[in-house]
Amino acid sequence: MAYDEALAGRIRELIGSEPGLTEQKMFGGLAFLIGGNMAIAASGQGGVLVRVDPTRSDALVATTSASPMEMRGRQMRGWLRIDAGDVRTKRQLASWVELGTSYARGLPAKPARG
Repeated sequence: MAYDEALAGRIRELIGSEPGLTEQKMFGGLAFLIGGNMAIAASGQGGVLVRVDPTRSDALVATTSASPMEMRGRQMRGWLRIDAGDVRTKRQLASWVELGTSYARGLPAKPARG
């Protein structure tokens, strides 16, 4: 399944003016990176992937609709999956975009690939 281009456009509208923003295809979707660090992605499996502070992962899973991202059968702390139905409204999507971008902004910038 390809990522939802309309959802990617909605994310772009929310963070398009973010300094250091780049887009990159990864995880079967379209990721939005700040300083080379992924903040949020329109997932190829539907919905979004959001990068958050790993120390907040369990609390966010317990109190929101998020579930841990799994890669090769292993849960990835700090990476959350949110179903498409839970980011239907601008307000719902904006809260996840803010979580991802605020975490990515606080990480050291990665050198540009050339």
